Amino acid sequence: MKVLFVASECAPFVKTGGLADVIGAVPGALKPLGAEARVMLPAYPALKALVKGGTEVWQSADLMGGPATLVAASAEGMDLLLLDAPHLYDRAGSIYLGPDGADWPDNAQRFAALSQVAAEVATGAAERWRPDVVHAHDWQAGLIPAYLSQQAGVVPPTLMTIHNIAFQGLFDPALMPELGLDERHFDREGAEFWGRLGFLKAGLAMCDAITTVSPTYARELMTPEFGMGLEGLLQARAGDLTGILNGIDTDVWNPETDGALTAGYSAKALKNKTRNRKTVLTRFDLDKNPTGPLFCVISRLTTQKGLDLLLDAVPALVARGARLAVLGSGDKDLEAGFVAASHRHPGSVGVIIGYDEPLSHLMQGGSDAILIPSRFEPCGLTQLYGMRYGTLPVVARTGGLADTVIDANEAALTAGVATGVQFAPVTAQALIHAVTRTCDLFAQPRVWTGMMRRAMRHPVGWDTSASAYMDLYEALRQRG
Repeated sequence: MKVLFVASECAPFVKTGGLADVIGAVPGALKPLGAEARVMLPAYPALKALVKGGTEVWQSADLMGGPATLVAASAEGMDLLLLDAPHLYDRAGSIYLGPDGADWPDNAQRFAALSQVAAEVATGAAERWRPDVVHAHDWQAGLIPAYLSQQAGVVPPTLMTIHNIAFQGLFDPALMPELGLDERHFDREGAEFWGRLGFLKAGLAMCDAITTVSPTYARELMTPEFGMGLEGLLQARAGDLTGILNGIDTDVWNPETDGALTAGYSAKALKNKTRNRKTVLTRFDLDKNPTGPLFCVISRLTTQKGLDLLLDAVPALVARGARLAVLGSGDKDLEAGFVAASHRHPGSVGVIIGYDEPLSHLMQGGSDAILIPSRFEPCGLTQLYGMRYGTLPVVARTGGLADTVIDANEAALTAGVATGVQFAPVTAQALIHAVTRTCDLFAQPRVWTGMMRRAMRHPVGWDTSASAYMDLYEALRQRG
């Protein structure tokens, strides 16, 4: 089974969020099952600096306004296809945003180019390797089915995965001729979305099958509350929509071997977790709190993540003797709000604005609980990292959070299956109640330690989901 993955980011090469972690992990999980996966990405400067060598397998004198080549290379155990188009990708800063914090004005051309060349690869024009299935991820790869529909002859089936439907890639339809798109695609059954050219809409309307990253999110997407205007399309394609839960790379996220930790530990030997806790307290200038838990947040600071609600809950958290360590960046008002909270509660609230991958590992290794109060969450990975490290998730009951964390209610505690705390509705008051419940559980060492060990042993890898993807690939190949 040959599978072409097409995405805008991939760990460990370039990462802005959980999409990169998924793309970096799934090909390796598929390999033991007989899949030969290649990952196609834009050749951003940071990626080119990490991946040396390779073989040119395709070239164009004019791809969206400039020359481009496609290079096949291998790195970090992955087979890569890197689209090197300096006029589109060679720029400093974010892969999506300019120095002013706004989207790059040519994002339509940048990611249409990725889809267009992926369609070339899919039909064997780039090299002898030809995929059985094309697996497109999020709006940046959403035009692949449209470009394939414009190809002559037999084309491979396409699978479209929604990682976050809030990001849809909406552009001026006047760009269609420049992007090489047939105008017939611009209708309600295709790429048109309220008068805009929708990259994700095109992919969802024209692909052969759709997945998203958790079963609950798949159901939520077919409702007005979560569908972001695409719920009608997804309802119409309900038979083609599957929720396959994300996993994590359990080699990268392993508390026994993680080099970012002060000391390694396991579910059988938890003692060293306290050494990591001391390091986190020091890094965030927090007071020791032996009677209250250390909560952490590792997140984009946005209202989608519910972090405005957490600001309202900080006084109640501090009043219980708990501590809070926050790592993240995003909305400037939220950044300022958390910095102000750290000034109001010195020693109890610590904030580092930005992102630091090793520090995120240390926080998972040294915190007692991780707060994820998202208003919606397609899957979420930080709660899975938390479970793997015995840092119990406190999560809103939505999307993949609902699918992965077993709430510590009386029945679950009695049965010995609880792995965290869920709350609903997603309000400040419900979050405060969840924080209070967590503090009460932490005050019961035997109960807390049992939950930690249970969470650490809970399967969070890719084995089950990789098998589900393989079954879907095979069904698509047989369908033709």
